[in-house]
Order: sequence, then C-alpha cells, then structure tokens
Amino acid sequence: MLRYNVRGENIEVTQAIREYVEKKVGKIEKYFKDVPEASAHVNLKTYSDKTAKVEVTVPLPYIVLRAEETSPDLYGSVDLVVSKLERQMRKYKTKINRKNRRSQGVDVPQPTNPDLWADLDIDDEDTANEEEIGAAIVRTKRLSLKPMDAEEAILQMDMLGHNFFIFEDADTNGSSIVYKRKDGKYGLIETD
Repeated sequence: MLRYNVRGENIEVTQAIREYVEKKVGKIEKYFKDVPEASAHVNLKTYSDKTAKVEVTVPLPYIVLRAEETSPDLYGSVDLVVSKLERQMRKYKTKINRKNRRSQGVDVPQPTNPDLWADLDIDDEDTANEEEIGAAIVRTKRLSLKPMDAEEAILQMDMLGHNFFIFEDADTNGSSIVYKRKDGKYGLIETD
C-alpha cells in the first residue's frame, strides 16, 4: 500500500487536492500483484505565471518511479504525471516479462542495435576548466548500487529522465555506468 507525502510550494494542500492526488497516483497500484510498502512523494508547485508543476517520486525496491509535469492547471498536471507513471510501469513490466520468457527458453526477439554500446563520446565543451566555470559541488547524493544488467539500467535511466545511471553489473559485480549519447544512442562505461 502506498503512503502519500504531499507537499505544496506556494500552494496550500487542501483535503480535496490531497484526495485527488491519492486517487490518481493510486492507479499505479494495479501494476503490482502485492502492493509494496512504499511512499509516494508528491510536490505541488504553483508559479507566478499561473502554471502548476507536479513531481511524483515512488522509490521501490528495484525501481524508482519518477515523473514531473507542468501545465496551466494543477489537476491537469496531476493527470499528466499519472499517465507518465503508468507508461513507465507498462514499459518496465513488458521488459521484465520479456526477460523472464527469455530465461525460460521462450524465443523472444531481442533488440538488435550494434551501436547500443558505442564508445564514450566526449566533446571539448564537456571538459571545461574548473577555473573558468568556478566549479563547486552544490548537491551530494548517496545511493546504493543495485545488481542489474545494462538493459535494466537503461530502462531505469529513461524512467528517471536522467542522462546517465550508475549500477552494479549483475554479471561482473563491478560498477558500471550507462549514459545517453548526443546522437540518442546509449553508451556503457565498465570499471575494472
């Protein structure tokens, strides 16, 4: 069962808003056989230009669901975020089902993309001098690496909307990084 942590910035979270958020975000529970004990963190923000942004993060044991949307209507933003979360869950469940069928010997077509694990593409712009930009660490995050394969890491990265994702390679037990290249393809960095 999901527990809800609904916060508002520049907006008072009324009982009606809270109930609407819980009802809508609760739709993702249908994707679980047994709904895990998890917290849905919901941030509601309103801006001076009359737009509303909704951010939802649901950390689960093997996946983090995250989506955000901005629209002129708070309730509309909630609906858009929930649609995004449902797409993420369907995509994740499809990947897991395909992986399970492959492991059980059922022949499932695998994606064929020879450039999927292309070499790291670094531009000179990406390696700016610290003195020029005055680099400073403004945020620190701690994470525990979960064992998975590169395909799962790419799925997780896409679901989070990030450009890279760090994970523990289930085959090698080493830390690896997948990243999205400028050409839209993916890269893999393996550590020794």
